[in-house]
Amino acid sequence: MPTPDIPLEKLTPMLRLYVTMKLERPDCVLFMRVGDFFEAYGDDAELIARELEITLTGREVQGYDGKYPMAGVPHHALERYMARLVQKGFKVAICDQIEDPKQAKGLVKRAVTRVVTPGTLVEDALLDAKSNNYLVAAILSKPVNGIGVVDVSTGEFLITEVGEDEGIAKVVEEILRLQPAECLVPEGMDELAEAIAAACPATLTRLGKGKLPRLPREALLEHFGVQTLKGFGCDDYSAGLSAAAALLEYLKATHMGAVGHIRTLATYSTEDAMYLDASARRNLELTAGLYDSARSKSLLAVLDETRTSMGGRMLKKWLDAPLLSVEKINARLDAVEAFYDDALPRGDVRDTLRGIADLERLMARLSTGAANARDLVALRQSLERIPEVAAQALQIEHPAIQALASALDGLPALTELLTSAIADEPPLTVREGNLIKDGYDENLDELRQIVRGGKSWIATLEADEREKTGIKSLKVGFNSVFGYFIEVTKANLAYVPKDYIRKQTTATGERYITPELKEMESKVLGAEERINSLEYDLFVSVRDYVAQEFTGPVLAVAQAVAKLDVVAALAEVAQNNRFVRPVVDTGDALEIKGGRHPVVERLMGSAANFIPNDTYLDTDQQQVHIITGPNSAGKSTVLRQVALIVLLAQVGSFVPADSVRVGLVDRIFTRVGAHDDLAAGQSTFMVEMTETAEILNNATERSLVILDEIGRGTSTFDGVSIAWAVAEFLAARGCKTLFATHYHLLNELEKQLPNVKNYRIAVKETNDRIIWLRKVLPGGTDKSYGIQVGRMAGLPPTVIERSKEILSDLERDGSKRRDTLGGVSVAPKAQKLQMTLFEAEEHPVVEELRGLDINTLSPVEALIALQRLQKRATK
Repeated sequence: MPTPDIPLEKLTPMLRLYVTMKLERPDCVLFMRVGDFFEAYGDDAELIARELEITLTGREVQGYDGKYPMAGVPHHALERYMARLVQKGFKVAICDQIEDPKQAKGLVKRAVTRVVTPGTLVEDALLDAKSNNYLVAAILSKPVNGIGVVDVSTGEFLITEVGEDEGIAKVVEEILRLQPAECLVPEGMDELAEAIAAACPATLTRLGKGKLPRLPREALLEHFGVQTLKGFGCDDYSAGLSAAAALLEYLKATHMGAVGHIRTLATYSTEDAMYLDASARRNLELTAGLYDSARSKSLLAVLDETRTSMGGRMLKKWLDAPLLSVEKINARLDAVEAFYDDALPRGDVRDTLRGIADLERLMARLSTGAANARDLVALRQSLERIPEVAAQALQIEHPAIQALASALDGLPALTELLTSAIADEPPLTVREGNLIKDGYDENLDELRQIVRGGKSWIATLEADEREKTGIKSLKVGFNSVFGYFIEVTKANLAYVPKDYIRKQTTATGERYITPELKEMESKVLGAEERINSLEYDLFVSVRDYVAQEFTGPVLAVAQAVAKLDVVAALAEVAQNNRFVRPVVDTGDALEIKGGRHPVVERLMGSAANFIPNDTYLDTDQQQVHIITGPNSAGKSTVLRQVALIVLLAQVGSFVPADSVRVGLVDRIFTRVGAHDDLAAGQSTFMVEMTETAEILNNATERSLVILDEIGRGTSTFDGVSIAWAVAEFLAARGCKTLFATHYHLLNELEKQLPNVKNYRIAVKETNDRIIWLRKVLPGGTDKSYGIQVGRMAGLPPTVIERSKEILSDLERDGSKRRDTLGGVSVAPKAQKLQMTLFEAEEHPVVEELRGLDINTLSPVEALIALQRLQKRATK
């Protein structure tokens, strides 16, 4: 139905309030609490009816013939419906009642209590427990650009700056690495906003100048209550402070100022960790499978044996940012090795960690006012387990574990407060009582005693009145309309005392009250109402006190728990999957003995089924490996497993191999697989060339480059030329490279360049069929086995036989080949090629030589022709 354009003064007070609030937040879907529902009106009603697939109705408006659009959801289901809207990228404003309807005079007071956006969520039901939910702000400036990062659900707050000379691309790269849920960009920075929108699926929010702090430094000093930012390591920052202040301003607006749990600000450098671009993350399947995005087919699924949500998030962060410091890498490896060597304490620690809740997100909900009493119980129960975890970890006499265990503070003062204040099994809601324990507050205890005494008096009243009146069927009852009453059946009405006051007639008798009963009722019901109100006030007081006084200490414990969880999990994975500790140094060599692909091995179900391979790369004679072999033989698996082993080593994890030595790698580049980008108007070949250009322009001597089938998306001669030139370029650049290809001519590079070596994936031929041996051996190959692979894939036998005929024609008539099948003579189907008895046939090599135009051949084409002629002549 169309939304009517009706002047405000003609709307009901409720609709007038709604429209006024909507005008203040035009970018949000506004829900208003009305009774037991949260309702939306006008355009927002039509939107939620469409997006949530709920009924669209309407309200009558005086002086208007139609209905004003209206849609709503039950108050208890708001979170579920809100989650669906946020997942679709919408922002949702919640307008709630801020006074008790029973005490309201006229329209109940309402106000927007929360604005929910993809980057400001704190509700567990709306978040992935083992992934951060980042909100990022990016600001272009001179001489540096600033990036601010916050996870409001955990309190993590980070900033960094990148040089202006590195351009927008570096800012976008870092945002891609962070994978935020929402990104803030000031209005006026359109080029940056467009670049982020094109590269990242995050919700993009443009900030008007009025929503940016005029004095970012002062805003941060005021928030943290300090006089200098030196303690945070960012006193000399500029654009980074602007980004951080923009985040805080946005969070205060969406959470109505409730961001007290953000207590610290940390700096980081984009140069401290290995950068992995989107292509590398996708091709190496770090967090999702390449083809179906299944988490079960990712490296993270193999590694994630963490027992807590905090540990799961930390593991993912480690995987996203492998270290570039040998010292830090070995510190992590030391901790993993300590747990690896001592299985019993590791098992005890991991068992106890299961009972620890998500302390980071608990504290976020406490600080934003979203926590209930059950959250405080979960916090208490978790803290009670901390000393046990520490004692179990201290059994491992290793400095790395001892340091972690020493940071595990059970915070006894907080535990004692929560034990004495909060009921052991409180209800889910916070306004219905039963939240606070007896003995915590004298006033509450007194009110509860009144209620207990009153109810006891009322309970004995029935027996007393039966005895007094002689009416054996007399009952004392209660309902919400009349309160307490005495009920007498019709057969006994003659025995009712004169001091009973008749209140109601029923089908079976009469209901009465007495002055004493109503007096006690008043005491009981009044006390119950005051109890609920007092309990809520006491709960809020405890919640706010815990948030104010203990956020920092609890978050410090959470960090220690998370790190202990991660290193114990990595040790468990290493033990269960036969991983070994790698040697990581500053040398130039990469040496892998018996390397395995961790994900493929797991999917195969047993390490015994996986064929391991050795790899040796250096900057001398083994810098570039040209790897040939048929499709499905295992080239891509070998390439990926080398990259994953290097990545795992620099994460600080054990690796799937017999032994590994890694000379520090600054970046892993991948060009694996073929796909197009239709949305960007890019063909498969264009995507391939774009990714290859990224590698060639950014790889250094310290980089590891993984290339699989460069040049497949164009003609054979173009493809060979590009692949050859790329291999030459990388050999000259000095980066360690694994180059898998079907262009067998590239094997000639070994003869021309001293740092290039040929390898092949071994296969066994049996009766025109092949068996994959999955083993990498020295030397090249000139066979692709394409027809045999087609047979294994299930091509019809007629197609296989015809393919063999055509292949025979092409090999015999290859002298005329210029581009795929162009100019090549292929015999018609079923026609046999044979010479007549007295036919004098010219030698095919001579025939091909006569047909070559040497003036138009490129050097690479000439090499191809020469190689082909030599082979035919030797036959």
